[in-house]
Amino acid sequence: MKSLDKRIKKFNEGFLKDSLKLKYERMAKDAFSFFRGTCHLFYEDLSKEKNFPASPPIWISGDLHVENFGSFKGDNRLVYFDLNDFEEAILAPVSWEIARIITSIDVAFDSFKIADERADDMVEQFLYTYSLTLQKGKALYIEPQIANGVVKTFLETVAKRPHDELLNERTSIQRDNRCLLIDEEHHIELPEELKKELLDHIQQWAAKKNQLSNHRCVDVAFRIAGTGSIGVNRYCFLFQDTDNTSQYKLIDMKEARASSLAKYTNRKQPIWPTEAKRIFFVQKFMQNNNPELLSTTRFNKSSYLIRELQPSADKISFKKIKEQHEDIKQVIDDMAMLTASAQIRISGRKGAAVADELIAFGNKKGWQKKLIDFSKSYSKKVNDYYQEYLQKYNDKKHS
Repeated sequence: MKSLDKRIKKFNEGFLKDSLKLKYERMAKDAFSFFRGTCHLFYEDLSKEKNFPASPPIWISGDLHVENFGSFKGDNRLVYFDLNDFEEAILAPVSWEIARIITSIDVAFDSFKIADERADDMVEQFLYTYSLTLQKGKALYIEPQIANGVVKTFLETVAKRPHDELLNERTSIQRDNRCLLIDEEHHIELPEELKKELLDHIQQWAAKKNQLSNHRCVDVAFRIAGTGSIGVNRYCFLFQDTDNTSQYKLIDMKEARASSLAKYTNRKQPIWPTEAKRIFFVQKFMQNNNPELLSTTRFNKSSYLIRELQPSADKISFKKIKEQHEDIKQVIDDMAMLTASAQIRISGRKGAAVADELIAFGNKKGWQKKLIDFSKSYSKKVNDYYQEYLQKYNDKKHS
């Protein structure tokens, strides 16, 4: 097998070189950040497991971990807590998705200095609630009125957040005009020619959307966000309401690439018009309600997913609640219920197992223990990978 360094470099070939430096820097932060930035390593290794439990095929988000759940305002303007990342979405064994997230619990809790026994308890809690939700065969959801514990408080805070809070974080006033804040952390300035092309393109796209019929795009910048997705073309657009010029919207347009899982599954995949259409399809059906303006477009021969920009801080911070054991339990319980519900919601679509097959899987015994053993073993491998990566990263940094 190739060295870890070569495997990472091989995967990142074709990504934007200027952005990779930042991606590699973020991956060096801790083992969980490394895990988030190397989804491809996880599935490459998983595909070689000989005794992995069999399970029905389902559409999976592909990169499910404890920080890929978050809040967002749906197209009905209500606030939801749900799965929120679908770039790696693919038709694959349902157990792949579960292995990814329970491994993330082990890795994240270790990185956040939460006791090992807490991680063990939470993995078992996740699998219990996940299996129970599948057994019922009914998709559930979370919004402020039916949320509990820290998620309820979290969603109520999000719902009350002033509209201008995110706007003030990401924009500035220059010569009485609002524009995107070029801070090299969230936004980077674009060349004028590309900027003009993007503004023309997004305005044509917006002309077809009722929600933006009275808006005009006043600025665009290159956007930096996440860890694993750094290195793809991504843009943030600032729209101004022409009827009420003090009102603005931020729109995210992110390049869609093939799922890194594709080469590791032998499950026949549908043929999609574009990669963005694949992501859009899975997100549309796995979420109970979608973010406003969720759609796709093509620009310069690449496909893109578009959505209204949501605050990146709208995620549960396990670091902040690390001592609140009941809150952690409630959050993990909610994540398990949402995962199973998303799979029930998309069951039977484009090759996925029907709900009855998922119900039978939820009732089946034995696979939970096998996934626990795998996640415990693989979380140690992630830490070994991370230490090797960190050593190499620091050597290059100081050479």
